[in-house]
Amino acid sequence: MIKKIESSQNTLIKSIVQLQEKSRNRKQSGTFVIEGLREIELATKGGYSLKTLLFYPDLVSETSLRPFISRETELIEISKDVYQKLAYRDTTEGVIAIAHTKSLDLEDLKLSENPIILVAEATEKPGNIGAILRTADAANIDAVIIANPKSDIYNPNVVRSSVGCVFTNQIAMASTTDAIAFLKKHNINIYCATLQDSTSYHTIDYKEATAFVVGTEATGLTQEWRDASTKNIIIPMSGVIDSMNVSVAASILLFEAKRQRDFK
Repeated sequence: MIKKIESSQNTLIKSIVQLQEKSRNRKQSGTFVIEGLREIELATKGGYSLKTLLFYPDLVSETSLRPFISRETELIEISKDVYQKLAYRDTTEGVIAIAHTKSLDLEDLKLSENPIILVAEATEKPGNIGAILRTADAANIDAVIIANPKSDIYNPNVVRSSVGCVFTNQIAMASTTDAIAFLKKHNINIYCATLQDSTSYHTIDYKEATAFVVGTEATGLTQEWRDASTKNIIIPMSGVIDSMNVSVAASILLFEAKRQRDFK
């Protein structure tokens, strides 16, 4: 028989709320929360294993969830009150999962012979991280590296704002020092988006192994990246301000590289 939980005061439900709210709990348990059928489907396709599936039967049937269930997955039916306590959105089809996290080590990245990589240094806002991951997926690049991370990649707001692209990209998190060492070890050209000593981005050839590095709008990139840069690049702007949203800048750079490579 399927286990049922009707009280929002249930111990498991309280622990799920803690997973949603606290990075420490996610790190200690090695698990995180996924909300929505599309996101869960992308996660399973991306190799994430599900520990628990909770569903509200008025919105989703047990049968429709069978493709996501492995021998290790516990299926739990929940009441409307419990679902409303856990759900961030009204459009997530009545299903919430607890999934196991994956390794985010640099050495676990599998790169093509001529990779394109996006590095985001110290990006803090989950919405920006999510938008960056959507762009990376759209451009179908090799990997995203979060350098000197300020936010947990399994934060529910990152999962939500990325519309599941946190599961479709190869992602690593590392210090700036380690990220630079990794790129140099693999002979990948480093192009830093920065105002200092820069060349217009569209004048550079990105047909060889390329890593674009973007920083925050407030502080830009650290000196360590500028010192390691193959070439500093800039996106010319004609308005009053001298910076744009980090995800927008990443989009421009990545799709210029894809254009030069004929979108292959």
